Amino acid sequence: MTFLILSYPARVATFRQVFARDLPEVGFADDAGAVDAADVRYLMTWVPPEDLETRYPNLELLFSTGAGIDQFATMPAGAKLVRMVEEGVTSLVRDYVVMGVLGLHRDLPAYLEQQKHKIWKVGDFAWADQRRVGILGLGELGLAVANALRPFGFQLSGWSRSPKSIAGVACHHGADGLSAMLAQTDILVCLLPLTAETRHILNATLFARLPRGAGLVQAGRGGHLDQDALLAALDSGQLSGAFIDVTDPEPLPADHPLWHQPRVVLTPHIAGHTRSETAAAATVENIRRHLSGLPPKGLVEPGRGY
Repeated sequence: MTFLILSYPARVATFRQVFARDLPEVGFADDAGAVDAADVRYLMTWVPPEDLETRYPNLELLFSTGAGIDQFATMPAGAKLVRMVEEGVTSLVRDYVVMGVLGLHRDLPAYLEQQKHKIWKVGDFAWADQRRVGILGLGELGLAVANALRPFGFQLSGWSRSPKSIAGVACHHGADGLSAMLAQTDILVCLLPLTAETRHILNATLFARLPRGAGLVQAGRGGHLDQDALLAALDSGQLSGAFIDVTDPEPLPADHPLWHQPRVVLTPHIAGHTRSETAAAATVENIRRHLSGLPPKGLVEPGRGY
């Protein structure tokens, strides 16, 4: 019974140390060519091998090194997919979204543009309790973001596919719930998983449902965003600004107009990153849960895609 991790050396070294200390009964490997494929029960990777469906005949759990799992288009028969749920990536995404929401709340993109041109001009502003923040996606990340934003006094709402109840957050679900939330959202945060239903959900139709001058924090997946629709909404004034951390493709081509849109703060997919120490501990816990007959945390439901 072997755990095989395919990742960069520093992460592998940390995982090796944690596994040796906390789960010595499970074999540890980091070289796919040096391990018997039939012994691999657990595999962790970000980019799956092309022959994943057939290479590891006894694979039981496939772990993503990050929260995203849309790169795993096919799975071996009998294997289950587990997305990364650990406090390191959660805290980074939380911090990024808080930065983006506060930046849009205080009109940072406009002031950065003024700085370039040496313009000293005070714009309009609002207090936090006058600002409505809507969160698309109320899972682990959405909950962490809501908890972090609550002390600022924003009016918080959120949307998920199924009903949720979160203290201090007006929770919506379903198609009607989405329309209702969008109409009352000044700053929209996207933290959705990428599925067939959510691909290009951030499109012209959705932007039109927001109040004029709304802002966007996109920290989900690149496939959520119709980039042309975003540019059009910014040009028309329907959106006043955006923090964009994920694009499609990545890296963003050098000639793409998003680079030059003054109302966009563009970052190179840095909102979340797995922290090796806490990720290793979370993986050990999940393997122990699996060996005890319990479902791992972050288990992906095939029919839902997350």
